Amino acid sequence: MMAYYLPQRHLRQEPILDASKCAVLFIDVQNYNCHRSGAIYKQGDKTGGDEDPGVSYFFSRLEATCIPAWVRLRAACRAAGMEVMYTVIQSLTSDGRDRGLDYVISGFHVPPGSWDAQMIEQLSPGPDEMVLPKTSSSVFNSTNIDFILRSMGVRQLVLAGCVTDQCVAHAVMDACDLGYLVTLVPDATATYSQQRHDAALAAVGGYCRQRTVEELEQELQALAVDPEQRRQQEQAGKKRAAEGPAGEAGDG
Repeated sequence: MMAYYLPQRHLRQEPILDASKCAVLFIDVQNYNCHRSGAIYKQGDKTGGDEDPGVSYFFSRLEATCIPAWVRLRAACRAAGMEVMYTVIQSLTSDGRDRGLDYVISGFHVPPGSWDAQMIEQLSPGPDEMVLPKTSSSVFNSTNIDFILRSMGVRQLVLAGCVTDQCVAHAVMDACDLGYLVTLVPDATATYSQQRHDAALAAVGGYCRQRTVEELEQELQALAVDPEQRRQQEQAGKKRAAEGPAGEAGDG
C-alpha cells in the first residue's frame, strides 16, 4: 500500500539520467519457456503446440512483438552504456535439489548447461554480460543480484521478459521494496493471455513507471546530448521532483 499512496510517488517517474547507474534485466527469455521445443511445454498442464490457446497466444505475442522489442531494447541499452543482465530458470544441481519449493511443486527443473537453460538465439548474451540462474519466481530471492547491482552503483532498473504476471511482476515489486527505481517495458513482456498481461500491468502500476521500447529508445538517445544540456535537464528534473505535482490525485 505504501507504493500506492506514497506522497513522493512522482519520483517513481524519474527518467534515466545516468546510464552508468541504470541496468536492464531480461527475465527468463530462454529456450525452456520461450522456444516452442522448450521442456516446459512437455510437462504439467501445458500441453504445448497450437492446440493450447494460452501457449498459442504466448508465442504469437513473442514472435510478433516481444522478440523484436527485446532486440531493440538491448541495442539501445548497450549503445547508452548501460549494464545488460539476464536471469534464467536454472538449477545449480543436476537433480534440482537446490530448487525452491514453488519450483519443485511446479515441476520446474532446468539442469545447468542444458539447452533449456540457454537464452533464446535472438538474445544470446554478449561476452561480458551477466547471466544469473534462479530457482525462485523472483530473481531477488535466489540470486545475489541485489548485491551485484549495489556494488555497481545501480539506482534504476529496467525490466523486460516473461511472464508478466509471475516472475516479472514479482521482480518489479521486490526491486521497488529494495529501493530501486523500476521501469517496466510492457511491449517487451508477455504471459499466456492478454487479460493476464493487462491485469499484471495494472497491479504493479504503483511500483514502477511503464514505458514502451520506443519511449525508452528516445530517452536513452537523449543521454548523448551536450553535457551542459544534460546538466540543465537534471536540474529541471530535480526542481520538478521537489515541487511535486500540484493537485495530483492518488495513483488509483
